[in-house]
Amino acid sequence: MNTLPTFSRRARWAVPAGAVVLAGAVTAGTMISSAQASPELPLRTPAQLLASVAGRTAPLPALTGTVVETASLGIPQLPGTSNPNSITALMAGSHTIKVWYADPTHIRLAVPVTLSETDLIRDGRQVSVWQSNSNTVTRIQLPAEAGKDAMQAGTMPSQVPLTPQQAASQALKAVGPSTRVSVERNVTVAGQAAYQLVLSPRASGSLVGRISIAIDATKNVPLRVQVFARGAASPAFQVGYTSISFVKPATSNFSFTTPPGAKVKVISPQRRSGKMHAQGAKAGGEPQVIGKDWLSVAVLPASGLAGLMGAGSASSVAGSAAQSAAAGSGGGSGEDAAVAGALLKSATPVHGAWGSGKLLHTSLVSVLLTSNGHVLVGAVTPAVLESAAAQVK
Repeated sequence: MNTLPTFSRRARWAVPAGAVVLAGAVTAGTMISSAQASPELPLRTPAQLLASVAGRTAPLPALTGTVVETASLGIPQLPGTSNPNSITALMAGSHTIKVWYADPTHIRLAVPVTLSETDLIRDGRQVSVWQSNSNTVTRIQLPAEAGKDAMQAGTMPSQVPLTPQQAASQALKAVGPSTRVSVERNVTVAGQAAYQLVLSPRASGSLVGRISIAIDATKNVPLRVQVFARGAASPAFQVGYTSISFVKPATSNFSFTTPPGAKVKVISPQRRSGKMHAQGAKAGGEPQVIGKDWLSVAVLPASGLAGLMGAGSASSVAGSAAQSAAAGSGGGSGEDAAVAGALLKSATPVHGAWGSGKLLHTSLVSVLLTSNGHVLVGAVTPAVLESAAAQVK
């Protein structure tokens, strides 16, 4: 599912680098079982673990499981909301995703919420996204070359990870001179003995302290990804399996029949050359990215903040592929505007050689809104963000 189309440009600003991807889409909490007694496993080096991760050098095995994502961003108190797709619901609490994976062309993700459910089903080249609360179906016919595995590639429609495999894939892209790689004690996740690979940024300007990836000891499948803020003992973000079975799901899981009375939208993605894509990205307002690796900062126009808070913003914050597919379908705009107002009210006035603006700073994410109409976002310290503001073109 590597070439599923991106339906929301608002979602892509959250992907300037591995750390920001995880800060925008990987979530954390206490519902995912952490280490019990440390299991006894043969010693493996960081290099051996890096080389063994399923999906990098070997196919991902078939599996069925339940993934839990929860968020603890350290944001100010926000207005309550009854809309599960709103930014408020996605910035706190827990979210569950059920996963059925047979092979790269047969995948199903179900996101149940109170009194409704969203399903994304791929059956060969046909992708169906169903939202029960609005009884709408989005159908996408993928191009013939769309065959690479998306479970670990992190290239679902929203371009942000929904599973530990996708989160691990994004995190592992950070491995290089800017990253320190080590191994922590073994853990048990969803009943499976696992090694823990740890990625730590060398740059002091990053708010990310480390990213821990639990890797199944026998299947080499990423079972959990945890993101720790610098100096923190508990993860600020986490995504992991609460249950997993390495058994091929029944074929019936990938068959989808349009419910009676459902509204159907058909999307036919067109293949574009690299040059056309670059031109389209520029015309479509792709964000400028300043810095690299752990110190990447995304720059978007002030209108991007309003867009982020509007309908369909769930995709850019929580990485819901199905919500991305239906971006702009409406709902929750008044509540989201209230959330935007609360965030802006809690921001602190700042100024410097770059100009003036308002700063919102949490343990893992910094947001700077400048007076000249730009929004800078990064998993970096305010000093790095202000330095980037001086480079905005």
